[in-house]
Amino acid sequence: MAKGAAELDDLIHQRVRLGIMSALAVSESLTFNDLKDLLEITDGNLSVHARKLEEAGYVDCIKSFEGRVPRTEYRLTDTGRRALEEYLNRMEGLIRTTRGS
Repeated sequence: MAKGAAELDDLIHQRVRLGIMSALAVSESLTFNDLKDLLEITDGNLSVHARKLEEAGYVDCIKSFEGRVPRTEYRLTDTGRRALEEYLNRMEGLIRTTRGS
């Protein structure tokens, strides 16, 4: 069991980052405010975690303006989608092993 846990992607295996990845997996894109409200976190917390995912190539950050108001939008990349799928497969295997099935 310890080996299975060690194989989990540490970047994704964090509550906020897993929340961001999961939310983006079921949405084409989400704005900064959408994610902040959905995950019930602060601006700073979301910024830090989203940046880590962006640096890893798991999410794209698209900045634009609506009139004079800045808009930040996030999308899951193909790399991010594959990483999340691998993470979920490993987690399911770990759960099956732990339950003995």
